Parts: sequence; structure tokens; C-alpha cells
Amino acid sequence: MASVDSLIQLIQIGEQQGKAQGSTCSSALADDPWEIDASGLTYGPGASMQDVIPANSPRQGVLPHEYRNASKAELDLRIRAAKHALGDRLVMLGHFYQRDEVVQYADFVGDSFQLAQAARTRPKAEAIVFCGVHFMAETADMLSRPDQAVILPNLAAGCSMADMADLDSVQDCWEQLEELYGTEPDAQGRVPVIPVTYMNSSAVLKAFCGEHGGIVCTSSNATDVLHWAFERGQRVLFFPDQHLGRNTAKAMGVPLTQMPVWTPELPFGGNSADALRDARVLLWHGFCSVHKRFTVQQITAARMRHPGVRVLVHPECPMEVVDAADAYGSTDFIKKAIEAAPAGSSFAIGTEINLVQRLATEHPEHTIVCLDSIICPCSTMYRIHPSYLAWVLEGLERGEVLNRTTVPEDVAVRARVALERMLTVTPGSWQASRQASVAE
Repeated sequence: MASVDSLIQLIQIGEQQGKAQGSTCSSALADDPWEIDASGLTYGPGASMQDVIPANSPRQGVLPHEYRNASKAELDLRIRAAKHALGDRLVMLGHFYQRDEVVQYADFVGDSFQLAQAARTRPKAEAIVFCGVHFMAETADMLSRPDQAVILPNLAAGCSMADMADLDSVQDCWEQLEELYGTEPDAQGRVPVIPVTYMNSSAVLKAFCGEHGGIVCTSSNATDVLHWAFERGQRVLFFPDQHLGRNTAKAMGVPLTQMPVWTPELPFGGNSADALRDARVLLWHGFCSVHKRFTVQQITAARMRHPGVRVLVHPECPMEVVDAADAYGSTDFIKKAIEAAPAGSSFAIGTEINLVQRLATEHPEHTIVCLDSIICPCSTMYRIHPSYLAWVLEGLERGEVLNRTTVPEDVAVRARVALERMLTVTPGSWQASRQASVAE
């Protein structure tokens, strides 16, 4: 089955000839990413193209001419030669949502935290090339040794959802909440509010959580993390993704009326003091633009086109989509559900198109389609291209570290506290803790 990149190029050719089969959300997806780099500060074409990018976002410098003009075959030879020459001194990480033309070179493929952990299994590696986005490279840097260099092939590969919660806005929110709730614990020793940040956030927000008694979560462990937080706090401030927070808390029995959305720059986040006092989960007004594209109407259409189809979606999707699906869970959950299904199964998947297309290729025994018929990949993942990969790898061969991502140690120390708290939360650990406290 053709890769997403190949399909985009074929659609572009078809449109030019008036014979297009399929459609994309932007014709600019067919452009080379260095053209996007030169066009100004933007997330680029794809799901995040309408999102507002912060003015201080990292920008990628000019890619040397030889890499921009190299053919696919030449880039393949140069990347493989550089990898071979570097040997154990290099580990390459590829995120699930990365284009196939890049993932094929990865030593490990997974989600952001799986990859950061995987890098630790290669102690001889002097360089970690992370084919993902900026917050992922930050996490890898914080979990790696000081002598290991973490490299992001294109510095413009950010994350619009992670950018929707910045430190100044979160600190302003926190000050307003402290003014409303105070800081004293209740009779059970629970503080007024515990901050919880999704892994898809900047290092400074992970540090904020570490400093304020909070924790990091992933889409796989969000339920267990919220239980951990509720044992220690009366409420949770959940950022930056409102949908993961809402879907997780709703499944735990938290009423929607006790999950107000906090909109930055509005007094009390646009809520009344009474609504905030009654809240159990405060949801930051952030979202993933990839998963926001999926709709209940798409699910209805998939069920009509594929009778008996099983609809699986990511918890970053809106609540209505999660409720209409047959099951929801992390990318790892979706992969395992497909792997465990009997041959001949039919799936409609609500997550990033590169992963869906790859699953369809890896499992020809199934029918696997994306819920969204329009090809619209993650804008920022799509900024990584084999040309950048060849550039940074050949730089390492010369002893030159290009595009290194580093987190200041004072930030990393506090962020690691929140990450380490997460690592202590194992599936069901909150139940064991509760049983122990009852026994006492």
C-alpha cells in the first residue's frame, strides 16, 4: 500500500491533470518542507495549519543546497551509509505519526514516552536523533545522560496543542485558583488543586507540575494518574488537552457539570467562582488538531460503507466521537487491538493518517481505513523529511552536532520530579493504595 507521502504526490499530479483520485486538506502538503520553512513562522500545511503559532517558536535555518536537491535514491544511500558509519554511537527514534519515508530508518518506533524510554536501552549512543516534534525531543533530553546529544532534524517541528498552554498563562491561572481556593489542605489532607500535564506539553510545564505537587500523564495511564491526583487533591487542573481530560474523567464518573473549561486570558478562565468551587476537573482550552477533525458523521458513514466495522479512536478525539466509537485508547491500544483481531476484521480508525496507513499495510488480512477520507497529516510531524535526516546524520559523521535540543538543568530537575511521579503510578496502583488505607 502506498505511503501517505506517495498518495499526496499522486493526488497533486492528478489534480494538475484534472484526474484527481482522493483529496487532501491542503495542496501545499505536496511542497518540500524547506519551502515551508522559508515561508515564515507557521505550523505548515496539514491539521494544524489554521492554529496560531507563538511568535517565539523555534525556526529551522536554511537546509544546504545538496540536501534539497538530492534524489530519493541518493538520500537513501547517504542515510544508510551514515547510520552504518555511526554504528552504536547513534540511536534513531521514529514516532508513530512520522511519515514512512523517515520511519523506515528508525531503530525504535513508538509514542513519545516509549521512545524516550527506548533510547535508554542504548547506553553506547552518543546521539539520539528524534524523528518527532519538539516536546518529545525535550523529554528525551531530560531522560538521557548529559553526554548524549538529542537532535531534532527540523527545529520547526513543534506541536500546536503543546503550544496552547504556555507557562505565563498557566501561572496566571494558578494564581487565580489560589486566590479562590486558598492553599490549605482539607480534613483528609488533600490540597485544593493538583496540576496534571499531558506528556504533549513543554518541559517548563512539566517543571511547573513537579514544583507544585503535580504529575505527567500519557494517553495510556491517564486514568491511573487522575486517581493518583484525586487521592492528593480535591480537584485537578488538566492541561493542555481538554478532550483527553474530559474523556478520562467522564469514564471515571465525574459529571460534565464538574468539568469546566478554563479559557486563558479570561477572568477565572471564563467561569463563575461557584462553578470553579464545584469543579473536580478544570480542563484547559487546548486540543489536538489532528484528532479534532474526526466526527460522529464520519463514524456513521464508516458503518454504512463497511457493515460490521469496528471503530477505534484516540482519546484526544472530542467526547461525542469517543462515545460513538466501539472503543478508544492510545496508539498502542489501537495497534494491539488490530494485532489481536481475527483475520478478515474491519476497522475504521480515528487517529493520525500515517499510523492508520501503516497499520493497513502491516495487516493486509484486515480492512483498515481512516475515519477521515481527506488526507490531513500532523502538520509538524510532516516537517521531518529524509533530506533533514541525511543532513544531521552526516553532520554527526563529521563530528558536528546539528539541531541539538537541550532543556536547562534547573527546568529539567523539576520536570523529572513530575515524570518520576508518573513512573510510580502503575495500572491499578491507586486501587491497592485505597485498599491499604481502608485496612489501616
